[in-house]
Amino acid sequence: MAAKPAGVILAGGRSSRMGGTSKALLELGGQSLLAHVIHRLQPQLDSLLLSTGGPETDLESYGLPLVADVSPGYQGPLTGLYSALQYLSRTGTKAGLVLCPCDAPFIPLDLVEKLVRAAAGNPASVVVVSYQDYLQPTFSLWQNHHLPAIHDAVVNRGDGGLKYMLRSLPHIVVEWVSAEPPPFYNVNTPEDLKIAAHWFDRLPA
Repeated sequence: MAAKPAGVILAGGRSSRMGGTSKALLELGGQSLLAHVIHRLQPQLDSLLLSTGGPETDLESYGLPLVADVSPGYQGPLTGLYSALQYLSRTGTKAGLVLCPCDAPFIPLDLVEKLVRAAAGNPASVVVVSYQDYLQPTFSLWQNHHLPAIHDAVVNRGDGGLKYMLRSLPHIVVEWVSAEPPPFYNVNTPEDLKIAAHWFDRLPA
């Protein structure tokens, strides 16, 4: 595989469908959702960041660099991506940035490899996952040169939508094969967490 990119886990959402409880800290199989994501994603990357939304956070114990949103007020995942790319632009990282949410405990162990492979020879493009014909923009690979366009969307227009950004930039779609448990399953509601627990209990020991 080519040089490993950096990654950022989006952990700054409002969790409104969870009654305001941080989704990152919800427990699944004795560990937080965030711990599951870190465990599966971190070995695939050169470095890993946490996008926290604001400066006050209860995620320091995970030992990852925390990146607060550079724009005031939560404007959606695009702001987290923008803030992480800004952070990396000061470190000299050039292999791209993989975006991932904090509430997806079944992330594929070969996610980054497939995103990087799809990007080979197409450095101008964003690479994004599609699963069962549904685009999954929070599972994607972005490059440093996308920063000016993202800056314009976030800072000048106040847009926080990843799908909007994808429509504005060339992108490659990686169609993912169906699997169990669903590899890009998101936990957004208490019922989602119960379903995730069902899938988790069926994982091989």
